[in-house]
Amino acid sequence: MAIKAKIGVFGIGLAAYWPQFDGLKERLEGYQRDVEANIAALGAEVISAGLVDNAPGAQQAGDLFASHNVDLIVCYVGTYATSSQVLPAVQRRKAPVLILNLQPIPALNYLDTDTAEWLANCCACCVPEISNAFARSRIQFNVVTGLLHPVEGYAAQYHERAWREIAEWIDAASVMRELSYSRIGFLGHTYPGMLDMYSDFTMHHGQLGAHIEVLEMDDLHQRVSAATEGEISAKIDEIRGVFNIVGRGRDKISQDVTPEALHWAAQVAVGLDKLTRDFNLNGLTYYYRGLDGNSNEELGASVIIGNSLLTGRGIPASGEGDLKTCIAMLIMDRLKAGGSYTEFYALDFNEDFILMGHDGPGHVAIADGKPVLRGLGLYHGKRGYGLSVEMKVKMGPITILGLTQTAEGKLKMLAAEGVSIPGDTMQIGNTNSRLKFGLDPATFMNVWCEHGPTHHVALGVGHQLSRIRKLARLLNIELAVIQ
Repeated sequence: MAIKAKIGVFGIGLAAYWPQFDGLKERLEGYQRDVEANIAALGAEVISAGLVDNAPGAQQAGDLFASHNVDLIVCYVGTYATSSQVLPAVQRRKAPVLILNLQPIPALNYLDTDTAEWLANCCACCVPEISNAFARSRIQFNVVTGLLHPVEGYAAQYHERAWREIAEWIDAASVMRELSYSRIGFLGHTYPGMLDMYSDFTMHHGQLGAHIEVLEMDDLHQRVSAATEGEISAKIDEIRGVFNIVGRGRDKISQDVTPEALHWAAQVAVGLDKLTRDFNLNGLTYYYRGLDGNSNEELGASVIIGNSLLTGRGIPASGEGDLKTCIAMLIMDRLKAGGSYTEFYALDFNEDFILMGHDGPGHVAIADGKPVLRGLGLYHGKRGYGLSVEMKVKMGPITILGLTQTAEGKLKMLAAEGVSIPGDTMQIGNTNSRLKFGLDPATFMNVWCEHGPTHHVALGVGHQLSRIRKLARLLNIELAVIQ
């Protein structure tokens, strides 16, 4: 189950107005209730500090938000308020702030508007002042301007656009909270020599809040050995329901899927289920080279099916010990975009697309049609043999998200939107898709590589850049967009 973001909400106004204009405070409180109800309807847990109209009240609001460990603070600007009575509300928790400059009506009836009516719509007045105070106090903030309530006609766009932006901020805050509470298993070691994939676990703890659980192959061996025939039989039924099992293909290394191989893959999948459950994992990255067909080699070569099933149900599994891409896959999955472990395969200069895929597990929930289960007599560049997954991502809009590390030790995101297009792909027991981006393949590769990426990415469906931008902003992580 996805974790809900905790959103602290407070409205602002000026206490001096209340005795001057009867009903103004109550009217603004009603508007704030509308805001809070809409935010809750977007899937967030709302922590309300009510309407704040003086500095002591702002301090109390700040204590409330800190005590609830909110992920995002929403400042709803009902009318003018001095910035000195706003800043304390956001200083205790030091969470990012979203300033809502939402006017109740599209325009004033200027000739018939009195001061009380103007003040009930005077949202914009103090937003620059508050922004200045936040900026000088090093408080991360963002402003959403538009209409509080839906209307008809030309102005309708300002309500729709504002609430679409708010929804994306809530989504980003939810993913940020998920990352900060996530537990990622690291099973085995990184593929030797892939320098781009080596990760500093403390860096992930420090910059994301994620916990990296270091696992031994023994942890998996024990659980695979404990799998019962009933559990294995149920897992075989699950595999048959998810995959289209095929015989040997054109590739000379392909093989038939034997009953023995299917039984073993299912047994390992049962062990992986137990591993993720016992260690309460939200993700898993793994690799183990093995030696001379030993038990670790046999086990490491047999996790593809189980990890594909895990990935498809929201526990992303990345091969080759690529922790950073596992994080990217988790982000894409929590954005409901999938997130399949992917790398650059080949460039097609005739039709201007890039072939992208990977051996090992795929995100079966975003496959175009039923994914294929194929036997392979060897895994290229790796030890062992067994069953592998062949699929392409659904046709239509896609996004790729990479996570890399700078020379200064900072995590950095790279992202691009494109489209998955129909056409032939390789039938070699790998995921592979035809992806077309805004730039031609040569230019795209040149620009992408300028940012020092990890050579893997998370491939997801839909265009997700707007929400990824907001997540990067909340996490204070650099984002490079290639378009």
